[in-house]
Formats: sequence, structure tokens, C-alpha cells
Amino acid sequence: MSKRQMHINLFPIGCGHHQAAWRKSTSSVERLGDISFYEEIAQIAEKGKLDAVFLADGASVDNIENGPRWFLEPLTCIAAMARVTTHIGLISTVSSTFFTPFHAARMLASLDHISNGRMGWNLVTSMYDSEARNHGYQSMPSHEHRYKRAEEFAETVLQLWDSWPSKALKMDRNGKYADLSMMKKINHEGDYFLVDGPLITPQPPQGYPVLFQAGASEYGRQLAAKHAEAIYAVAYDLESAQRYYKDIKRRVRKAGRSDKVPILPGLVTYVASTEAEAQAKRRELDELLPTTTSLQQLEMYIFQDCSNWDLDAPVPELPPLNEFKGPKGRYSTILRIIESEKPTLRELLGRLAAGGGHCTMIGTPDQIADQMELWFLNEGADGFNLMPPSLPDSVEDFIEFVVPELQKRGLFRHEYEHKTLRGHLGLKRPLER
Repeated sequence: MSKRQMHINLFPIGCGHHQAAWRKSTSSVERLGDISFYEEIAQIAEKGKLDAVFLADGASVDNIENGPRWFLEPLTCIAAMARVTTHIGLISTVSSTFFTPFHAARMLASLDHISNGRMGWNLVTSMYDSEARNHGYQSMPSHEHRYKRAEEFAETVLQLWDSWPSKALKMDRNGKYADLSMMKKINHEGDYFLVDGPLITPQPPQGYPVLFQAGASEYGRQLAAKHAEAIYAVAYDLESAQRYYKDIKRRVRKAGRSDKVPILPGLVTYVASTEAEAQAKRRELDELLPTTTSLQQLEMYIFQDCSNWDLDAPVPELPPLNEFKGPKGRYSTILRIIESEKPTLRELLGRLAAGGGHCTMIGTPDQIADQMELWFLNEGADGFNLMPPSLPDSVEDFIEFVVPELQKRGLFRHEYEHKTLRGHLGLKRPLER
């Protein structure tokens, strides 16, 4: 296949990314503890020939009264999803702040074996004090501390996956099960971890499960340039997407890497046969959203109390990006929305209700395919991380109507050509280190 094609992952969460999705009379809120719900989502995505399903995770239940986010633990969930699918990749968030390298390496290697080489992991550092206090911290460690730990974490996990090479597994019934001389301790002793090794699970089928990363800060971009094999991005519009895309590609080259490192911005879509019908789908969800819930979401993003702000007045001036102490990626997107659209507070809340500032495309299949193609052909994206506002109907709409249009244009696969996530993404199997 000579023509470059998009990569599209599905990012399901709760009943959908719109905060009011669970309030719909047709939502699947009662099924969030039912593993068959997640199995069906994975099967829908595989029917659409998507690259992977990505499950995020969190370690606290702040604002849970306003709607669901987390329910089943994602690595456990993926084990079941792997058994009802054959081709689609499966990706889970792993926190380097709360996991240890040995534990993460073993679980991810096991899932790569269970799925026959379809596993990926999204390395995060986590962000909230409420999460930290569930894992033995008084508060979240500093940004610098978390990213230094994350880099050591990634290095250690990769060493563990090399510690029991697949060729060491002999299974000779008249001789050795494994050649111990080919296995090796890693004897890692760093600033954050002490790990002897070797791993007790043989090397994963892919060599390493695919490493995703989503950092937007300076530390995050440095980590991505050094280790990430694919990147999730937040981009409100093409201009901001292009800036991020060019910066990351430059950093990857500067790090001496020739890897593809596809960049996948988040994408919220409302699809219908007419633009008016698509807008109506969005309004239906927006009208179900309590104002209090929206304000709480905004407060989480900007680290400010918004409860006394005038809903129909312009958004008050926010601190510049370089003074903001929280997660910078989402915050920079909010600053850009305010600068370019000059919304009232009420209008900003509507924009953030689904996807929290990620790109939102509303319209017919042709219109959405046009916009996706524009980003793809102009250094804005190598594909997208699809964030359906409601589940399962939004992803069904995308697969039924948008995917065929992308296929017709030669921008997306008609059939899977590979059986591993690395194969789908055009990534090589890593050499043993």
C-alpha cells in the first residue's frame, strides 16, 4: 500500500464524552458494570476497521454525582475485549506515578500475549491530589518529579521486556523449558525504582506493546520525543494542531529517531444526513447538561472557582499559560477558544461539554471527511482519537457514514492488513537492547 492513510482510534468513556450523555433515556448507564457493553463497543470499532480502542483511567471519583467516568478497571476490561475481537488494537492508560515498572511490565506483557500482539499503553503521570491521596501521597508530586519518574519508569519497563527474550523459551520436553543463559537480570537502581528482573513473563509478541503518550507541557514533549511511538494530542483547530505537530516531529528528529510516531488529535463528531440534523444532535445533549456540572468541569480545567461568574458575560481574563500551575495542554486550548471566539461563559461551557476543548466537527459525512482530510494533508494530524459524545450511537454513526467516505477517498483501510497494533500503525518491531 503506497498511499498514506489515516489512523483512527476509538476513545470510549462512560456513556460518551458529553457530560450529559448518561442522562439520555436511551443511554447505556445501567450497563457500565457489564463487560458485554465494552465487548460490544470493541466489536463495533473492529467492524469499522479502526486501529484500536483506547481506555483512559483515573484514581478518584471527584464530581461523580454529575455523571460516570470510571467503572471497570481498564486492563481487566481489555482482557475480556481481547477475547471477542481478532484484529483491533487495545490500549490502556498506565500511571507511572502510581504503578511500579515490574507490575506494569508483567500486566502489559500478559495482555499482549492474550491478544496475540494487539496491546498498547498510554503512559501518563496523573495530575490530581485526590488521586495521589489514594496511593500514599499527601499531594501530587511536582510536575518535574512526575516526568523524571515517568522517564525512568519507561526505560525500566522496556528493559524488563527484553529480559526474557522470546528465543530463550525452548519448551524442549527432552531438555530445557527455557535457556537461562539467554535471560538476564536488569539490575536497575535509579532515583525512583529498584528492579532486579528478569520479568517472569516471556517477551510480548510485539516485542514491546506500543507506547502512547499525551504530554503537552515541555516535560511531556521531551518524554514524547524520546520514547513515544504514537501521540495523543489536544487541538482545538488546524492552526494549533499544526504547531504541535511540527514541534513534536522536530523533537523526534532531534532525538535521533527515524520512527513514524503518528500524532492523533482528539476528535468529537456529530454526524447526520444534513448539517441541521447534526446540530440538533448536539443541542439535544447540551440541553440535558446542568449548568452546575459544566461549571465544575471548567473549574477542574482552569483551577479557579467559577460559581459566581456571570453566565451571559464574557469569560473573565485568565492567567497566561506560563503562570498556570495545572495541566497545560487543556488549559492552552481553553485560552485559544476564548481568544478566537470571545464567548460568553455560557457559550464556553457548551463548547467544553463534549471533549473539553478537543476539535469538534458537526455535519454530514462529506463535511466531516472534508475537514479530517484537510487536517491529514496539511500537517495537522496523522489520524484521530475519536471521542464519541454518546455511546454507542455516535460511534455507530461515524462508522456507518464517515468511514465509507474516507475509504472512498483512499484515506482509510477497507480491510485489516495486519494482526498486530504495530502493524496497523506502520511501526517496526523494536530491536532488543
